[in-house]
Amino acid sequence: SLQFSQRLFASHHDTLIRIRSNHGSNGKDQASEGFDVARLGDARVALIGFPSVGKSTLQGSLTGTESEAAAYEFTTLTCIPGTMHYKGSKVQVLDLPGIIEGAAHGKGRGREVIACARNADAILIVLDAGKEGLNRHREILENELETVGIRLNQRPPDVTFKKKSTGGVRFSSTVPLTKLGPEPEKLATQIMREYRITSADLLAREDITVDQLVDVIVGNRVYKPCCYFYNKIDTITIEEVDQLARMPHSLVGSVAKGYNVGAPDEDDPLKAMIWKYLGLTRVYTKRKGQHPDLTDPVVLSAIRKGTSVKSLCQNVSTQMLRDFNFALVWGQSAKHSPQRCGINHELQDEDVVQIVTKTNAQQRQSKNYQAIVQGVSDKYHKKKFDAKKKKQSKLRG
Repeated sequence: SLQFSQRLFASHHDTLIRIRSNHGSNGKDQASEGFDVARLGDARVALIGFPSVGKSTLQGSLTGTESEAAAYEFTTLTCIPGTMHYKGSKVQVLDLPGIIEGAAHGKGRGREVIACARNADAILIVLDAGKEGLNRHREILENELETVGIRLNQRPPDVTFKKKSTGGVRFSSTVPLTKLGPEPEKLATQIMREYRITSADLLAREDITVDQLVDVIVGNRVYKPCCYFYNKIDTITIEEVDQLARMPHSLVGSVAKGYNVGAPDEDDPLKAMIWKYLGLTRVYTKRKGQHPDLTDPVVLSAIRKGTSVKSLCQNVSTQMLRDFNFALVWGQSAKHSPQRCGINHELQDEDVVQIVTKTNAQQRQSKNYQAIVQGVSDKYHKKKFDAKKKKQSKLRG
């Protein structure tokens, strides 16, 4: 059993050395500059792909943004943002320069492109259907993103890891660990020593692999939803199209011919797929005694702040969150209409919500009422003082 553990550790030793060389001995990313793009809209999607696969043309079809598109490679040299309007939401779509094999190590501005992808809510990998059969571009791009710590369509492992200053390594699990060999604790201790960690608490609540254990110990991994779009299907046979369409998380189409991709204001399968992977939820607000406003929804993101009533209050007003009493909910998430819900109730798409705040008498009974009153008073007097000072400066000038 000891020999088996040693072989299992040795098989991942090269991987550990490669990860440490990329991220430094302390497990942190080396500094790399990305493109300076302001974060706008309800979500952000990054277009990633090899040069000349149709990313700029695809962005024009999604957002209406005009960027340079030509038949030669590396037409796009910087990040070009655009906004996709879909189901009342605004999704920022980033057209990034094409990356090549070895981008994770800095080839062809690869570090800047990947740094921008780490900050996106989802990734859309654009592939050339005509070249995919021979070149395995999908596998190459997945490996490049995996190298820099971006995990595609995975969830974080259910493992609690906490470093300590003393006490040694304490390893425990609530389920049998079948993928770490006969002695999981010894293997975990060996991996931690590679990262110079001598004292830590680790609790595994699921059957994890060695790679997942390394991800938890390093601690700088990001988990992104990712969908794949095979462009230019008009250049291949119907049998090849059928084979690509059966790939997981994939959609086939042609921007030039309009297959599965429409105009910026049209509903099409690609926009629906992006919406699904972003996990966006539209919520309509309602005032007491009035009809709900169905023209301007509040768009919540499961990736950013969540889709609960608390997230809705944070999006609308922090004062509403402070004075929250209960919510009346109409829609799919309600068992009956209306349902009185608390602040942690999870909302679904196209729910109607009416927030009921505390009355003055209820607010007086709260523990921090005096602090709230004092804060409002200080804010009022500061505003009054600033206005008086501004008026005096005008008179003197």
